[in-house]
Amino acid sequence: MGVWVVPADLLARARFAVSPLAEVAASLGALTSPGDPVERAFASAHGEAFTAMLDDHPVRRTVLACTVRRARPGRPGWLADFLALPPVGPSETFEHQLARIAALPPGALRADLERTALARLPSGPDDAALTAAATGLLRWVWDRTIASDWPRRERILRADIVARTARLATAGWAGVLRDLGRDREWLPDGRLRINRYDLPDRVLPASADLVLVPVLGSASWVGWEDERYAVHYPVTGRLAAVQEERDTGLDRLIGATRATLLRLLDDPAGTSALAARSGLPLGSVGDHLRVLLESGAVIRRRSGREVLYWRTPLGEALVAAGGRR
Repeated sequence: MGVWVVPADLLARARFAVSPLAEVAASLGALTSPGDPVERAFASAHGEAFTAMLDDHPVRRTVLACTVRRARPGRPGWLADFLALPPVGPSETFEHQLARIAALPPGALRADLERTALARLPSGPDDAALTAAATGLLRWVWDRTIASDWPRRERILRADIVARTARLATAGWAGVLRDLGRDREWLPDGRLRINRYDLPDRVLPASADLVLVPVLGSASWVGWEDERYAVHYPVTGRLAAVQEERDTGLDRLIGATRATLLRLLDDPAGTSALAARSGLPLGSVGDHLRVLLESGAVIRRRSGREVLYWRTPLGEALVAAGGRR
């Protein structure tokens, strides 16, 4: 479905909406395959607890493995339908969205996962167990990584909607729709490009609903249920290219030397390795690491005869927000 044909009556009713479920889906993507510094910081903060949860709930791990079909040459990527449900109303709660998933007809979730994974699921978990695992997985991500941050996230999402609504007044729907993620653009004759795969056009019914959903993530996807269709897109600025060769606020905040050492700690390293890579004296490296350690930006653990340092979630967030040289 590379192109959606959007009737004029449907476009006239198109609207924006915030979706907590979309934030959960984007967070799952960040936890399993982080794509930019912000997502890497998020994965660093929550990845260890996420892995432990999956170890304790193997059926959840099975469900997770079948939620995304990676794109390959000649084969489009795919997100499981239950993660891409269009929101009902402008402010549907996560609880309501989770209840909709729990109420899917028997066998629907299994069919969805098998269609996404292009493989049969193990016969062990029955339909009830799969539904419980799916809702439990989503509930964990919401409770542990999003709920406390939801007010901030919602303000950003609604600010994006306000900005795009203002653009609607000056550029019309064509101006609004042309940058809803990579490969999205408005084409002549009422056609909205969804991706660049060679797939048949999908004609949306004139009686359908079309919802545009901003997401605090780097990915974009579409979803539908009955006659409700949704386009999930990254908030304004997420797809902008990052300028790598530049001075950053991180250098001014903590000093250029400490910023350099913090950036070098993508993987655990000892003082000797950091001195060799940075060109700094060994004693100077130790002094700066001590400051980073006391500030909570790094932690250290002994490995044999060597003491290794690596970034904490705070350190990851500083590097992600400050950019990289």
